[in-house]
Amino acid sequence: MSTASKKLSQLKKGDKCIVDSYKDESMQQKMLDMGCLPGEIITIDRFAPLGCPIAISVAGTMLCIRKDEAENILVKQVD
Repeated sequence: MSTASKKLSQLKKGDKCIVDSYKDESMQQKMLDMGCLPGEIITIDRFAPLGCPIAISVAGTMLCIRKDEAENILVKQVD
């Protein structure tokens, strides 16, 4: 696992990562409400044809988030 944080929006289909932190407090609350807690593993499942929204799997649940929302989620990629 790398130590540098990346934006969730920078990852590609099939990548796995661990939620590190959130850049925006409102985004943090929204993701916490959906069960996307720091330390949870996220898998990038797919992208819509134009790249937005992004489908992710978190704790056995598929969520769709907009690319601008993914810009505010900092993650550490799992190799």
